[in-house]
Amino acid sequence: MNGKPENQIIRVVGVRKHFATSGSLLGSIFGRRSKPIKAVDGVDLEIGRAEVVSLVGESGSGKTTLGEIATMLLPPSQGKIFLRDVDITRLKSRKLRRVRRHFQIIFQDPFESLNPRMTVYRTVAEPVWVNEKLPRSEVYSRVITMLNDVGLTPPEIYLYRLPAELSGGQRQRVAIARALILKPDFVVADEPVSMLDVSVAAGILNLMLDLRAKLGTAFLFITHDLNVAGYVGDRIATMYRGLIVEIGYSVDVISTPLHPYTQLLISAIPVVNTTAKRARLEATIQVTEKEQEATGCKYQFRCPWVMDVCKKSEPVLTEVRTGHFASCFKYTPPPN
Repeated sequence: MNGKPENQIIRVVGVRKHFATSGSLLGSIFGRRSKPIKAVDGVDLEIGRAEVVSLVGESGSGKTTLGEIATMLLPPSQGKIFLRDVDITRLKSRKLRRVRRHFQIIFQDPFESLNPRMTVYRTVAEPVWVNEKLPRSEVYSRVITMLNDVGLTPPEIYLYRLPAELSGGQRQRVAIARALILKPDFVVADEPVSMLDVSVAAGILNLMLDLRAKLGTAFLFITHDLNVAGYVGDRIATMYRGLIVEIGYSVDVISTPLHPYTQLLISAIPVVNTTAKRARLEATIQVTEKEQEATGCKYQFRCPWVMDVCKKSEPVLTEVRTGHFASCFKYTPPPN
């Protein structure tokens, strides 16, 4: 496990998500079955109240899939998800719908996730209409308050605008307002600022941190950017090929990364100070078919520390320092 945060909100236990592939025509003729894609391959993660965990990793590492599983947009192939102490993977559709108000997701592209025919008012008010029976005046008041909270002020001038009439930053603020108007316990933010200008992105990040403090909402913040991950996250989790290979407090992961993959990611962060020097680690980019079929550590073909045991066994996430976990045989004894 990776430590138990206080006032635990969400707990992911042994989650896997495997996608079947159709395979090639020749493979079907000769009776060969293609192996499933292991998007998420055994993840344990716990997030506490008002905690932000940043999830980093390259494209295809399984970050978005894990976020969609954590909010039950995708059912896991295996494993359980607990919202507080309730196993939401066991809930039937009606009961699951009742608890959905407690967890939400903010997508990467607000222009794609917002209905182009729905006004700002209707977009933000809809979760309240669906989940709560309130008078129109109270719904209106809630929407006004929420738009104020996300910085769309004065809110009255935005209420009846369509997404096409808003800037990228304004659309993302609408998406955040929609996700938070029910005051959920847990929110997955999937690359919420990757498509925005730097100055606009900074405002969105600060907004999310302010709302976290105000509402006590826990966040799983998915990003490619280690600088952003360190800025918003209380902890950082590194994901590689469906597994969390390192997790710890942000300052520890950034300053003293343990796993070679995390070190690779950090070495790629641009240095503003031109006189500063930092070792640049090199690695192959594409995961080959040989890697996908190999046993042992998933990172063995890219790792500068690879040992014989890495080719036979897969390391488990182990506490190396207080609150800092890594899955690497460099720090843990090999199995007998």
